[in-house]
Amino acid sequence: MHFAFLALYGGPDQVMTITSGIAGIIGVLLVFWHKVVNLFFRLIGRKPSLPSSQETAAVAQESRKTPTQAEYIAQKSNRHWTGRT
Repeated sequence: MHFAFLALYGGPDQVMTITSGIAGIIGVLLVFWHKVVNLFFRLIGRKPSLPSSQETAAVAQESRKTPTQAEYIAQKSNRHWTGRT
């Protein structure tokens, strides 16, 4: 048996420690994802693209069509409900 291969063995105690550390690093990156992306764009010298005014207007128009929770409950309970137009 070659003893050089024995040095490459990674048992569960070594592997679980490494994967736990990697998961911790990924978790911290995900928590601060917005700041990480902004730092990346700042380093490469580019601003992140913002949605155009037409896209923003379309989203605002769609959100006006959605009834409020009180309007929805009133509609479901068959009371007098005046929806937005």
